[in-house]
Amino acid sequence: MENKNNVTEFILHGLTQDKTVAKVCFSLFLVFYATIILGNLFIIITIKTSEQLNSPMYFFLSYLSVVDISYSTVTAPKLIYDLLVEKKTISFVGCIAQVFAGHFFGCTDIFLLTVMAYDRCVAICKPLRYTSTVNKHVCGWLVAASWVGGFVHSVVQTLLMIQLPFCGPNEIDHYFCDVHPLLKLACTDTYIIGVSVAANSGVISLSCFVVLVVSYAVILVSLRTRSSEGCLKALYTCTSHITVVVLFFGPCIFIYMRPSTTFSADKMVSVFYTVVTPMLNPLIYTLRNEEVKNAMKKLWSRKV
Repeated sequence: MENKNNVTEFILHGLTQDKTVAKVCFSLFLVFYATIILGNLFIIITIKTSEQLNSPMYFFLSYLSVVDISYSTVTAPKLIYDLLVEKKTISFVGCIAQVFAGHFFGCTDIFLLTVMAYDRCVAICKPLRYTSTVNKHVCGWLVAASWVGGFVHSVVQTLLMIQLPFCGPNEIDHYFCDVHPLLKLACTDTYIIGVSVAANSGVISLSCFVVLVVSYAVILVSLRTRSSEGCLKALYTCTSHITVVVLFFGPCIFIYMRPSTTFSADKMVSVFYTVVTPMLNPLIYTLRNEEVKNAMKKLWSRKV
């Protein structure tokens, strides 16, 4: 494929074309993004400064918060800014960079959620072996593997996009650059690349989702033999994890488990995994977790 590129920038249609709706969305998403940054930062600081939150689950949660901040920052600031401007543009290099960063942090998020499910499965089903199985060394390797896996996935997606020729039009019916909208603009047959993209992103999303479902199914079966108090505590923890998984993986599977086609609903669905889930994670993990709430209260009282 000869790479002939006449496009130096792309025009984004944004989330909405209605100016009144755009102003409302600006205020709404500004609050959402501030909540993402402050909420996740508060979780990171609480975990790092609390002596009680030293288990592997909180180690993974702190890195999940780092990824959530990074992932939302890839799209949210540009989305918020574009809601106030008439012409929404992004350079070709900026567009490719957004594809790379979005898939890097998004895929790392997926792997971290899968690792957290494995951690809960071992902790609840094999409690006597937990400290030896999921030790600090193993935790470090699991987090590193998540970052490396996200990086490899992102490099593959980016290389597939870079080789495409874009000769016009250059309008993207979305609020950020992603693989499917770019495939739609390429002036060549993208069927093979579309299948490769679906195989790369879709298979990762679906396979990790299946692993997560199986892990939590094993946990729920194991809880039947526990005391009511221990069962309730474990159930609260798992419920928060499952909520995050459904909110994040549902939209991801909808977007990426299909060939290079785009739907009008894609923009609204994408909001869930780029903005809503990173915003809800701090609320879900703190409001349903007494240990985190108590640690936050102690941290707040010390600051006061």
